[in-house]
Amino acid sequence: MATVFDLTVIIVNHNGGRYLDRCLQALAAQSLRPRQAVLVDNASNDGSADQAERTFPWVRVIRCPENLGFAAANNLAVAHSEPTEWLALLNPDAFPAPDWLATLQQATRDEPQYAVFGSRLLDAANPTQLDGAGDCYHGSGLAWRRWHGRSAATHGLRVEEIFAPCAAAALYRRQAFLEANGFDERFFCYMEDVDLGFRLRLLGYRCLYVPAAVVHHIGSGLTGMRSAFATYHGHRNLVWTYCKNMPAPWFWLYLPAHLLLNLLSIPWLGWRGQGRVVLRAKWDALCGLPHIWRQRRQIQARRKVEGRLLRQVMTGTWDLLTQFVRRSDSPRH
Repeated sequence: MATVFDLTVIIVNHNGGRYLDRCLQALAAQSLRPRQAVLVDNASNDGSADQAERTFPWVRVIRCPENLGFAAANNLAVAHSEPTEWLALLNPDAFPAPDWLATLQQATRDEPQYAVFGSRLLDAANPTQLDGAGDCYHGSGLAWRRWHGRSAATHGLRVEEIFAPCAAAALYRRQAFLEANGFDERFFCYMEDVDLGFRLRLLGYRCLYVPAAVVHHIGSGLTGMRSAFATYHGHRNLVWTYCKNMPAPWFWLYLPAHLLLNLLSIPWLGWRGQGRVVLRAKWDALCGLPHIWRQRRQIQARRKVEGRLLRQVMTGTWDLLTQFVRRSDSPRH
């Protein structure tokens, strides 16, 4: 019998039948078994939750009467599952290699100073290229998947510290997750993992990228990479992430760049036919700022690291410009 990892794997599903079966098959094939697996179903109507319950009886299915979003559904799973030392998040459109959990467990033993671990995401449609190698964050507020679209043979091969993991396949120490109060449920989805990673950073927790922890990922398989849904939530949450988390004096130093980034996104996305969507996103972001500012006071009061240390794990401006040249997608995630 395989060794058991004191870990809960959490999968949030919403009409993911196209991918969910493959995801759970990959989880069942792990060389290291998790203590428990929880599937939170966000009011799917495609029968995917029923199929999962029949085919994988070892997976606990929590059914939500409505779509709570990625953030709230993960928090629900943590609150209603047996406490374990670690939490592994896995998207329905993410298919881990058989040694994924074993590799992550070894990383926690080899690098105990880290509380968060990111996986190496390969493009499921073209495994010769990366879908991502952790998340980057620039002081302007833009976030993106590191090395997205680059050759898997030449990029993302080193074990190294990153700003935050992509929550499509990530590992968190449960105690750290709870100390950071989990995901911000107002985000619903997109950028919620960057926001959590930022708050964990402010509390002094660090994140390690583990290239041997391989997962094949569709990437926005359920919501669409450039859908109005993804654009709205990504651009609204971009503002909230910055305003909540960026510590002084960096908040004020980077504020002009943040404002410029938001202003430039409007004509850019308007040219792509999404002008109304991004305008609504920015308006709703502004309307939510009073609440966000109250959160900011609480978050910054609990900060345990100096701003300069946080700045060291952010991405430089040259890499930001390179990102703009290479891609024009919605902000992560």
